[in-house]
Amino acid sequence: MNVTPFWLAGRPETGAGELTVTHPYDGRVVGTAAVPTPEQVEEAVAAADALRARAAALPLHVRAEALAHVSARLAERSEEVARLITGENGKPLLWARGEVTRAISTFRFAAEEARRFSATTQRLDTDPAAEGRIAYITRVPRGPVLGISPFNFPLNLAAHKIAPAIAAGTPIVLKPAPATPLSALLLGELLAETDLPAGMFSILPVPNDRASALVDDPRLPIVSFTGSVPVGWAINDRAPRKHVTLELGGNGAAVVLPDADLDWAAKRIGLFSNYQAGQSCIAVQRVYVDRSVYEEFVPKLVETVAGLVTGDPWDDKTQVGPLVSQEAAERVESWVDEAVAAGAKVLTGGTREGAAYAPTVLANVPDDAKVSREEVFGPVMLVQPVDGVDEAFALVNDSKFGLQAGVFTRNLDIAFRAHRELDVGGVVIGDVPSYRADQMPYGGVKDSGVGREGLRSAMADYTEEKVMILTGLPL
Repeated sequence: MNVTPFWLAGRPETGAGELTVTHPYDGRVVGTAAVPTPEQVEEAVAAADALRARAAALPLHVRAEALAHVSARLAERSEEVARLITGENGKPLLWARGEVTRAISTFRFAAEEARRFSATTQRLDTDPAAEGRIAYITRVPRGPVLGISPFNFPLNLAAHKIAPAIAAGTPIVLKPAPATPLSALLLGELLAETDLPAGMFSILPVPNDRASALVDDPRLPIVSFTGSVPVGWAINDRAPRKHVTLELGGNGAAVVLPDADLDWAAKRIGLFSNYQAGQSCIAVQRVYVDRSVYEEFVPKLVETVAGLVTGDPWDDKTQVGPLVSQEAAERVESWVDEAVAAGAKVLTGGTREGAAYAPTVLANVPDDAKVSREEVFGPVMLVQPVDGVDEAFALVNDSKFGLQAGVFTRNLDIAFRAHRELDVGGVVIGDVPSYRADQMPYGGVKDSGVGREGLRSAMADYTEEKVMILTGLPL
């Protein structure tokens, strides 16, 4: 099997070792990726550092055209890329194709934002002492970015690191997840087709135990991390003088109120607790249903979940495939078994086969159970009755996480109350917390992270304001 090269300052290279990538569903080898040596990593970082001034001065059209090229090439190769994602990640083709579509949009949005990345002006003569003065305000890169992307969206979350960096005019060194490096390396292939200068990007699938050297390197003053909560906050603590953005975990809550369309809510919650096999930080994990409609809603939810198509991710009809590994499925199994031993009731699911865990609905879950307090990151949800909006919102907020929440209601007053009171980064009205538009600000509070993704928001995190004051102007 051919070894997929990594990308060192825009050129393909091989190193001293290899990563073997296996398919989670059946364990077969789907590819191998070259691993850079420490000396090659040093070369990549040095190239990014040397390019920082030239990158910041790149004309906007050069940035935009490179990003648009990647978007177009992804569209041309969409089925090939989707199959690559399914091969290394195990997610069904249904979701892999959706991820490619989103990555196409992510690069397109970045190209559009690059063309709008302009200076602003501010008249200062609002004060008598500043007559004849104008402030000319630009955003300049803080410096090269270290991007660290996870396994669950190996293409689009790599895109959310790379695309805003290029749009903002700053080099990026990307470390993809060792379990799923192939999609990110394909992005390197497409970027190499553009006119971006050498050093603008490197994609280095180094093992996780070598990532700390990159985090510590002062030549990479921005760290953009998506992944687990403990690792993310450890990075933040390790690099106190760096600008760190963290997109971490969640245990997304959905609230179903009496005025909701119960059929719609059941279908959406049932599907989006289990899409990506629950391996999404905004998958539905906690469901709070007004007691007046609880007995009517729960059978609809259970029917939806029990009817999901599980199995071979290569089958176009499959909705729920395996987790990323058998170890991940065994952990989910142990958490559910622990909750059941403490009194929880399995309404559907609750079984494991290899790396696959059946879509599961639990009731009567103790408040202190892991499936209630922690992030399951698997196809498991709990459902619980509540007495009104006050209790529902209090339970949503009773979590160390705060990424997104969904509220099924048609009441505009409750919608704005949810936006005001729920301690999360985003509130979705009339749908699940799993909804994300790639151009919108996206991120969480509390243990769910700091900073925002979404192209313009990420560009703001990668840059800072710089002011020039013009004096003696006839305003």
